[in-house]
Amino acid sequence: MLRSQRSVSVTALEEQFAISPMTARRDLAILARSGLARRTHGGAVLPDLAAHEDSFRHRLDLETDEKRRIARAVVATLEPGETLFVDSSTTAWYVAEAIIASSIPLTVLTNSLPVLNLVGEADVPNLDLVALGGSFRTLTRSFVGPDVVRALHGYRADRLVFSVKGITRSGDLTDAEPLEAEVKRSMIAYAKTVVLLATATKFEDRGRIVVGTVEDTDVVYVTGAAAGSERLLSTHGVRVERV
Repeated sequence: MLRSQRSVSVTALEEQFAISPMTARRDLAILARSGLARRTHGGAVLPDLAAHEDSFRHRLDLETDEKRRIARAVVATLEPGETLFVDSSTTAWYVAEAIIASSIPLTVLTNSLPVLNLVGEADVPNLDLVALGGSFRTLTRSFVGPDVVRALHGYRADRLVFSVKGITRSGDLTDAEPLEAEVKRSMIAYAKTVVLLATATKFEDRGRIVVGTVEDTDVVYVTGAAAGSERLLSTHGVRVERV
């Protein structure tokens, strides 16, 4: 089915083969370990499709409960007056949403148009906003390129909150697009504390571009990650916060 259709869902496998969701997920995991598939949220794709880039709008509606749990946990640790880099990931967008709900006074610097719109329209006292502008990518609703990287050189942030497409078993942080990866690298370089946001599927997916390694981060907020994934992070000296 996977070779014919190039992608399958757990639900489709249940119906086609009269099996339980647990069996479908287990068998997809076996295919993934064999390199014959790449796990996705709710199913699997062929390996050559795993590095594709989903649109911001599509990703925003995936794993919303998990992303909101991560966001609330991160915002609970913020101090008034902090300066915060927020990348163009959808999980970071939910952090911006939680910041608005908390009314904590901060300065947010971002290359994400949806975050700019969200924070810019919020009526929150002392919530300052800095736009990191450059070439606009419609798919990710983000600004990228040398103008953004140059702008980042002029700032230092107390904290970066960001996500990536996938985390490999060797600890590489990967993304689907080189310009997006370049912006994330610059944010990492100029942030005092680097906070990675990772739903469980980040350990099942991957991008084709290496952003950095888990050792570049200070703390990783995870939801539902397997014990092996948490051990991977811990062995690299990264603090893991399960939410």
